[in-house]
Amino acid sequence: MDNNQSCIRVFADKVQINTCREKLQANEKSFGKLSSVLALAGNEVRLKVLFLLEEEGELCPCDLSDILGMSIPAVSQHLRKMKDGKIIEARRSGQTIFYSLKPEQTMLLQPFFKHIINNNSNNVTV
Repeated sequence: MDNNQSCIRVFADKVQINTCREKLQANEKSFGKLSSVLALAGNEVRLKVLFLLEEEGELCPCDLSDILGMSIPAVSQHLRKMKDGKIIEARRSGQTIFYSLKPEQTMLLQPFFKHIINNNSNNVTV
């Protein structure tokens, strides 16, 4: 730690600091993967696409275009970024390409989607 940094603590807990550094180092690869997924999901359109893919299993760009009210090229750009980021996968059926979440991403993103659904159900009045 740089001695020129100002801090108001009297004593540093060197054991805690070293333990925390070790935890970060041991999980460095996981932080990188999670950061990449969250960076892609941080865009509202892509988050909506990921939500829809989790809810529906798979959708084609035309379906997403109709649902989101966007052009097919705009949807395709978002799908391309997520496919390049390895969070979705594609399956071809004839001339149609269907996209779905990769299973390992589903487990990661489901808590966020449950939060979205729970917030919506809490705001609904009967």
